[in-house]
Amino acid sequence: MKIQVPVQKNQKYDVEVTDLTYQGLGVAKIDDFPIFIEDALPTELVTILVTKVKKNFAFGKALKINQQSKDRVKPIDGAYTQTGIAPLQHLAYLAQLEFKRHQILNDFNKMKLDVEVSPTIGMDKPYHYRNKAQIPVRMLNGRLQTGFYRKHSHDLVPIEDFYIQDPEIDKAVVIVRDILRKFQITPYDEQTHRGVIRNIMVRRGHYSHEMMIVLITKSKKLPSEAEIISETVNQLPEVKSIVQNINPKNTNSLMGNQNKVLWGKGTITDQLMGLDFEISPNSFYQVNPIQTEKLYKLAIQKAQLNKDDIVIDAYCGIGTISLSLAKVVKKVYGVEIVPEAIEDAKRNAHINKISNCKFVVAKAEEQLGKWQKAGLKPDVIVVDPPRKGLDESLIESVAEMSPQRLIYVSCNPATLARDAKLFAEHGYQINQPIQPVDQFPQTVHVESVTVFEKSR
Repeated sequence: MKIQVPVQKNQKYDVEVTDLTYQGLGVAKIDDFPIFIEDALPTELVTILVTKVKKNFAFGKALKINQQSKDRVKPIDGAYTQTGIAPLQHLAYLAQLEFKRHQILNDFNKMKLDVEVSPTIGMDKPYHYRNKAQIPVRMLNGRLQTGFYRKHSHDLVPIEDFYIQDPEIDKAVVIVRDILRKFQITPYDEQTHRGVIRNIMVRRGHYSHEMMIVLITKSKKLPSEAEIISETVNQLPEVKSIVQNINPKNTNSLMGNQNKVLWGKGTITDQLMGLDFEISPNSFYQVNPIQTEKLYKLAIQKAQLNKDDIVIDAYCGIGTISLSLAKVVKKVYGVEIVPEAIEDAKRNAHINKISNCKFVVAKAEEQLGKWQKAGLKPDVIVVDPPRKGLDESLIESVAEMSPQRLIYVSCNPATLARDAKLFAEHGYQINQPIQPVDQFPQTVHVESVTVFEKSR
């Protein structure tokens, strides 16, 4: 039996927008049937064209805004919405911060968990913050172009100013693009799997201003290599490292397994929390250092650490949180599944003369189980998991180890709320407000710090 829905594709409707989804789409309802609308904000009255109809919801396009939200601001550039670089650029920054707070509350309400959420900690300048760029290179109208893909496609939109990136990185991308044009380097073609250059990656130290250029190529040989290096170094005095990453596979994966240092060092250095970190092409290093420092300081402060504490840092990456914690506690145990990240973490501990950290390559959920069986009794556990959140077996291991506090650094409120429900079943309560920190202004991503305490 065909289900009757109250809207039809390619029809126009006048609607009132009542909410925003976690993806930043406006929500309107006709007979309780939700329609998701790009570039529409709560309180707005909008004429829409329905573009896609599913069984339980539809998508629409805003044709005309008949009544504007007080929080609407003029977008900087339509390309940022088309590509998804800055999907919230049309929303005033204070309203973006409230949207992120509201998102966490929503997800906890769905789990029937009553929590307080503090106002989101924002940035004074909520743009030009990213210290890393990964820019596709394609042939467009017979010319090598850099830019970003239109959402849900591999159509390149040429962009020179990316708005959310460090402006020095944007300049470097254009300079490298022009050098590649000069030496007629052919961009990779996804249809024929031919061509040389796939992507340009640029990393820049926020404090050190050291710059790394990574040329990601399909081929092992980079034509005109010496000339490209010479021009790049001459035009970009901040460059300390030029690396070729070779990715020969017909894949959407950004990087291959082989890095070849073409000039300078294989790493650059930057500072975070007063510590020095070496960053390689593959290092996971937080892209917004200003907000990361606020996030980590909060995590350390909320953990109420003292000099006799033993701490486990699950998902430790290159040791950014572990080494920050090590300055105030007796011992830190870090675990991470990526071997290169653990190598980086050990090297970073050595650079900073920190000897009270032990780093292990393993799945966090498996290693916590091993430590628990070996009788390790941490006072505090810190978790900073990927978007999918925590494995249930890790939550059980935490409960078995019975630390007084667990600090949860989350990048996904939905999985945080799901995990909070499981922790509650093991006797861990949230007794203080959750603190969102805006790591990614102009986007829908929400980071937060939550403290779970063992019920006495």
